[in-house]
Amino acid sequence: MESPNPRVSRPFEVTNRMVFSIAVPMTLAFLTTPILGIVDTTVIGQFGDAALIGGLAVGAIIFDIVFTTFNFLRSGTTGFVAQAFGREDEAEQQAVFWRAIILAAGLGLALLLLAWPIRELGILLMNPGPGVAEATRTYVTIRMFAAPFSLINYAILGLLLGQGRAMASLVLQTLLNGINIAGSVYFGLVLGWAIEGVAFGTILGEAIAAAAGFWWIMRGFDRDRAPSWAHVFERAEFLRLVSVNRDIMIRSFALLTGFSLFTRTGAQFGAVTLAANAILMNFFMIAGYYLDGFATAAEQIVGRAIGAHHPPAFWRAVRLTILWGFALAGFTTVFVLFAGGPVIDFMTTAEGVREVARSYLPWAAATAVVGVLAFQMDGVYIGATWSRDMRNMMLASLALLFLLVFTLVPVFGNHGLWFALNAFLGARGLTLFAILPSRARKVFG
Repeated sequence: MESPNPRVSRPFEVTNRMVFSIAVPMTLAFLTTPILGIVDTTVIGQFGDAALIGGLAVGAIIFDIVFTTFNFLRSGTTGFVAQAFGREDEAEQQAVFWRAIILAAGLGLALLLLAWPIRELGILLMNPGPGVAEATRTYVTIRMFAAPFSLINYAILGLLLGQGRAMASLVLQTLLNGINIAGSVYFGLVLGWAIEGVAFGTILGEAIAAAAGFWWIMRGFDRDRAPSWAHVFERAEFLRLVSVNRDIMIRSFALLTGFSLFTRTGAQFGAVTLAANAILMNFFMIAGYYLDGFATAAEQIVGRAIGAHHPPAFWRAVRLTILWGFALAGFTTVFVLFAGGPVIDFMTTAEGVREVARSYLPWAAATAVVGVLAFQMDGVYIGATWSRDMRNMMLASLALLFLLVFTLVPVFGNHGLWFALNAFLGARGLTLFAILPSRARKVFG
């Protein structure tokens, strides 16, 4: 079957309802992840062994780094599927999905083969005590068997989001984390397997979600418009997917580096300041959940608009997601400024930490508003598959962060560190926003 003409305009209307139909379910889906972390920690906490809690925490950090690095499988798939969806190309949507699944399965198996060096390098870098290190080894060794399923779930989620099926994505994420939680409680507490049980719970959740999601997607595919395997394995298209994913991976790794630098630099001011910064970062992380939701809406609608070759939908998607992002972030900033003190008091009983956290509260409050464009432009550029620009602007912003940290922190201390973080967030968004009109002109003519 002949592919639809990408230059033919296929108009569609972008509304607030469309934006929220994607943003709200995805915000709820993102919120299930910290709930899972709380449950896992609570399960292990019942055994009264600090080494087990530490092992879970160190292991979780190792997997956060690994899977954040490979999150490009979700983002890259979303952009390409959304564009194919916009030009009503069912065969290409299926082809992108199969390419992503094959890539995810291959990378997942590679992670399994590299489990030992990944585990030992993580322990070496974190440098925990002997008891914590042993618990970490147990947790990582078992949980790594979930890696292929986890990466396949990224590809499945990418297809669903690319098609704008946010409710299906929410159901899938709820199923994944729900089974994970139930498995952790049953294997960890009921059977008394402790940290091994929590790891087995993760494998169970990822495997069942992958099977259910794959079945659901295959059930919805139009078999009459299925792509040939020759098209799926077409060299140019496969390399295009790999190229975009590579750029997004570099961008994600640079982002991790930036936040790691913030944490590492804050640690130099002592335990009290480190604890205060950790508490204050929660305000930014909370804002990040709904900003991620609106960024996901931007991914799908922008990608669809480019595939449909319809500039009005592109620009309305950009305006609406930025507008709602600033509205909700502004509310968060005001809330943090006026109610942040009592929240800090609730989160810690240490008077020293409370006092230090209050002194830097305005900086933490500003991160929500300053970070809006960073989140929204990421969504726009992922949907448009302009991954090279994302990578380049992220690296430039990271260079700015390093410069500000090494010049301002020695003079202004933790205030300089918080300023550097806000500048990092602002630079990411502003640089991408500045080049957006020229990039759009190249696509729409």
